[in-house]
Formats: sequence, structure tokens, C-alpha cells
Amino acid sequence: MGFAHEGCLAASGASSGNRVALFHGSSRKARAVRTDVHRHPTTPLTNPIDAVRNLGILAHVDAGKTTVTERILYLTGTTHKRGEVHDGTTVTDFDSQERDRGITIFAAAVSCVWDGHRLNLIDTPGHVDFADEVERSLRVLDGAIAVFDAVAGVEPQSESVWRQADRHGVPRIAFVNKLDRAGADLDAAVESIRERLHPAPLVVQLPIGTEDGFTGVVDLLRMRALVWSGDTDAYEEGPVPDSLVAEALRRRGLLEEAVAELHPLALEEFCAESTLSARTLVRALRDLTRTGEGVVVLCGSAYRNRGIEPLLEAVVAYLPSPLDVPAVRGTRGGAVQERAADPAGPFAALVFKVNSTPTGRLTFLRVYSGTVGKGEAVLDVGTRRTERVSRILRVQADRHAEVDRAVAGDIVAVVGVKAARAGATLCVPTAPLVLEPPAVADPVVSVAVEARSRTDVDRLVSALARLAEEDPSLVVRTDPETGQTVLSGMGELHLEVAVEKIRRAHGLEIGVGRPRVAYRETVARGVSGLVYRHVKQDGGAGQFAHVVIDTEPLEAAESGADAGGGARDGEGGFAFRSTVVGGRVPQEYVRAVEAGCRDALAEGPLGGHPVTGVRVTLTDGATHSKDSSEMAFRTAGRLALREALRAGTMLLLEPVVEVTVTVPDEAVGGVLGDLAARRGRVSGSTARAGTTVVTATVPLAELFGYATRLRSRTQGRGTFTARPTGYAPAPASVTGPAADG
Repeated sequence: MGFAHEGCLAASGASSGNRVALFHGSSRKARAVRTDVHRHPTTPLTNPIDAVRNLGILAHVDAGKTTVTERILYLTGTTHKRGEVHDGTTVTDFDSQERDRGITIFAAAVSCVWDGHRLNLIDTPGHVDFADEVERSLRVLDGAIAVFDAVAGVEPQSESVWRQADRHGVPRIAFVNKLDRAGADLDAAVESIRERLHPAPLVVQLPIGTEDGFTGVVDLLRMRALVWSGDTDAYEEGPVPDSLVAEALRRRGLLEEAVAELHPLALEEFCAESTLSARTLVRALRDLTRTGEGVVVLCGSAYRNRGIEPLLEAVVAYLPSPLDVPAVRGTRGGAVQERAADPAGPFAALVFKVNSTPTGRLTFLRVYSGTVGKGEAVLDVGTRRTERVSRILRVQADRHAEVDRAVAGDIVAVVGVKAARAGATLCVPTAPLVLEPPAVADPVVSVAVEARSRTDVDRLVSALARLAEEDPSLVVRTDPETGQTVLSGMGELHLEVAVEKIRRAHGLEIGVGRPRVAYRETVARGVSGLVYRHVKQDGGAGQFAHVVIDTEPLEAAESGADAGGGARDGEGGFAFRSTVVGGRVPQEYVRAVEAGCRDALAEGPLGGHPVTGVRVTLTDGATHSKDSSEMAFRTAGRLALREALRAGTMLLLEPVVEVTVTVPDEAVGGVLGDLAARRGRVSGSTARAGTTVVTATVPLAELFGYATRLRSRTQGRGTFTARPTGYAPAPASVTGPAADG
């Protein structure tokens, strides 16, 4: 796919004469030259930073992410045998659980060289339970390949990871995979991208053949055919088949029109010439990809190794290098600073993953600025702890190659950093900077875990601590009422994997209780004018605080005319304001009342669950000249809100998820009945090539054991995915005095 190399001519620093010789000779000769370059990952890079591409592979479960990664490693000479998911021989799915389950669980980093460019790839999980792995990976990536199934198109988790990439501003190109499958339809997949993801899909290839007859693609930019024969890795380059000439010209025209609509310089050329040159198209596609206004769409079959070379060339052409993305921003002493991707600048790196191995602790870094070498000291800004980097490793999943240093733009693992956790910033001690850490979602499912033997209790505590260190989305706590050790995560599968990891890695026999759901409580109807007096006199200075508060549902409060003027949590669903006039309650005591109210939100009156969706208004109060204090008013605020919640009408909320179930047509009735029995509400169904895709909203508490039930109802042919959508009232959950009215 020569257009990609034309587009990156300046970036790679190769001479135009070499480019012509390399890409305009016969196809077999071109392949031979490419093999000589790409089969040797030690080929010198033309520009260490400009020639780096940090990218992730994103997709829904079973869309082919890992297979795409394996083919990239094979074509670049990093591996010498194709790894297969079904055989358990892939490089990136190296964990025993990944091979047993046949899915990607942990984000795996690999590095390879293609055409003088260093490609740092992260193969990310596709299951929603491991979305935090995707989040941490996207935080440090400059670009991504979004892989779509040519039969299914955009699937639920495809949409979720796409939205995650949107939040991080990560440019993407799309690869429609599995064109050799029955029912594969490139146009339908592209239309689903347009409708569900909303970028402008810019299709640069036309398939040659369909389903089992898929043999290659037409490159619409250079109007040439790339054909793979049999099981050969090399493609034959030739003219567009006569039967596809008219369709290729039509699609080339549509591509030019779509690009001209979005790119001003392309529009000028299109208006003047009524067409666009390949060079202009490449430059425009690169700009549109990096701004997110368009997404380049390629196609192929990773399993059959068809279309991967053009995909690699598109990565080099369109996705940005570390120099093409904005300088990273951080804070120092409260002031915002930028650090450019400059090897000579002050060292700054973000820890995005920690992995404990039998040989030691690996800390994965994205270096944003500066250079770090073996033996150098770095500062963990969050803990103010100085660490020493003993080794620097270029990662190949579970294999590593030691290097002497890492520079801006690199993704590497280091040994010797003992305490830094995911999200920590490592800097040169003389120029500290705090980088924004990846966001961590709140866990929604919990299990109680306990050691089978008393002698294993301490080992279990240590294993859980190490597990939470490696995966920040896992939370370990001790229930103060029951004394149980509770492990919380993002879903049932997430917890299953975590528990199994403890069993395998530490040889522990542990018992697991039924998963618990993270319920919430909210105010259905508040109270007005609740008076609370906190008076305590036990010798010496006493405590006095008098407060009057109103409570109301937050949504109702914000729909009113005077909703503003208070402080609100961004995610916690709590707002507070004061309408006290005349200085009856000094401002420092008002803040103490607010702090006390926040304390009271930790446990609601229904079942001790966190309270959300409430607005508190301090309407009046009184102080004592000697006995009033911030502590007294904080206590009064906490106890007043607790009393107000008990006096009002409370509503129990339960987490709900959107479930997408794919089942054979003949099993639809039983699946719908089972969803109804689980209090599911079906929102839609779509027929698709002998299967039906059912979408429903189901309480999370009802999904425990659903995977086993679904397999039994569909003879193992049904699959489902679930993603959290929020909270909904639980049945018969309204309690309180006002409920009777």
C-alpha cells in the first residue's frame, strides 16, 4: 500500500530515490526488499522520536484484536511463527487464564520495527469487565487501531472502547476484519461505524471477492490490486480486475468527495481539478485522522494474513508520532506546566501498569520527556520517594530485551522501582511534575474471600494487596460489621479471574462468598426545617452547634428556578448550599456543616449503603460565644443529615447494566423468558445471519450465574456482554414516614 509510505516520506527521512526503487518495482522484488528490512527489528531507526508509533489495538470480544497483533509481530520479524488464539500460542495472551479462556484479560505491550519505525503496541482486553485495563492503556497511547468484525460491525464493547478513546483524544484508524467469514459485509460494517460512532468513515480499500472467495483488496488511492494467493504471506500487486474497475472508480470518487468536504486544502484542489491526487489524499487523510474528523477504514482477514501489511503502512502514514501530539501537561506547585517530547528535557514518565513476576516487579512507563538510564535515581512525585532504576526493558509481552536507556516517546518496563503504583508520575528529582493519572472506575460487584486455613490468612492478605497494586480497579477492604475481607471489582468475570490468579500464583485455597452488589440510597422526598442542636458539656470547654436544614432530591432541586449557588460533587450526586443571613452561622462553620453532611453520606438508613442524589440547604443556625467550634458544627451537620434521612422518604437504588445477547434464532424464546425472569427489560432485537441480537436492561444482581444459564439454553452457542448504565430503583425500595402518604 504505497500511499502510506508516500505520506510518511518526510517523517521517516528516507530518500525519494530509495522510495521509488522500493515501491514501484515488481511486487515480488518489493516484497523481498521489505522482508530484508522488516524481518530485523534491530534495523536502525531514522529518527528515534519521529519514527515512533505508540498505538493500541481496540475491539469487542472476538473481533480479532489478538490475531491482528500476532500477524503484525510475524510480519515485522518479531516472531517467526504465527500464533493462534485457539491453540494457545499467541505472544500477547501469555497468561495461563487467557489461554484457558481464549480471551484477552490483561493489556500486553509489545514492540517491533516496521520500515524504520518503532511500533509500540498494546493489545487491550475486549471484555467490559476489564475496561480499566483499556483506560490505563489509552492514557499513554498516541493512536489506535479499532478492529471490527465484518459480520457484526460495531458491537457494544466496540462502542465503549471507542468512547474511551474519544475522551482521551486518541486518533484511530479502523480495520474491518474477518472478511472471509460467511455473511461478511464491508459496507454494512462501515455504515454501523457511521451510525453508532459518528465519525466520517473514509474507506480506502475495496475487497476482492467475498466470504471464502476473499483474496485481496483494491487500493483506492493508487488504484491497484493487492492479491494474496493461498496461504502465502506475500501479496501480488497488479491492475484492478476488470470486473471491479467501475466500482473502484465510483468508490474513489466518493472518497474524494468525502475528503474534500472535510479538508479545506483538499477542497481547493477538488474544485480546481475535479479530482484529488494520491499525495493530497494521503495528506488530508492524515490530518483528518489526527483531528478525529474522519477515520480511515481498511479491511482484510487477520487469520489468513490478508491486509495486515497495508494496515501497518497506514499506521505509519496516518497515526501520529510523539512529536505530533500536544505536549503533556502536568502541575507543579499548583501551576500548569507543559513538557515537550524532547530527549534533552527534564525526565517525566507516567506509570500505567505494574506487574509482579516470579523474577521481580515490572513497572511499565510511558516516557513523555527527557531520558532515563540504568542506575539513575527518579522521584515518585506522589509519595516523594526516590527510586533507582536498575534495569530498563523493551517489552515483548512476557519476554524482554534489556536496553541502556529510554527516551521521550518510549514505552518500556523498568526494574528496581519498588513502590510506584499505576498512575504515579516518575520525574527527575530536580524538576518534579505531577501528570494526570488514568481514571479508575468505581467497582460494582463484591465477593467475600477467606483463607481455608488459618495459617494462610497472612498469605492471603499479602496476595490481595499485590493484586490490588497490579489492578487499581480491584478494591480490597474489611467489612467493619462482619469482619469479612471483601474484594470488589468491575464484574463477575473480573472477580473470577482475580480469585483464580491468587489460587494459581500463590497456591492458596480460598473460599468465595456470593458476590455482593454496590447498592446506593437516595432521597425520594426530603424534609424541611429539621432542627438539630448539638450540646455537650462534660467539664471544661463544651460543644454547641445549632443547625436547621432542608433536604430534597438533587434532580428536583436542580430543576427549580434557584438551583444554583451551591457546591456539588462532580460524581457523588451531592449538593450543599447555605441561605443563612445575618451572619448567624459564620462561614467557617458553614463549611464544617457541609463536611459533616458529607460524612453522613457514607451510610444511609435503609441498609448502610452510600447515599447519592441529595441536596442539603442550611437555612438557619445559632452559635455560642465560647462552646461553638468547627468540630461541633461538623458533628451537628453529620447527625442532622442522618436524622433528616430517617425522617424523609428514602429509595434504594441498584446498579443496572445493558446486556447484549447474541443467540441462535431457535433459542430466542427461551432467552427472552430468562431475561424477563431476571427483571430484564428488552429494548430491542436485531436479526443477523441466523442469529438474533437482543438488547436488554437488567439489574446487575440478577446476572450472577447468567453465563452458565445462557450456555445451557443455547447449547454453548450464545454469548453476551454487559456494560454498566447507572442505577435504578430496586423493587419495593421506598421506605420512610413519607412513604405512607
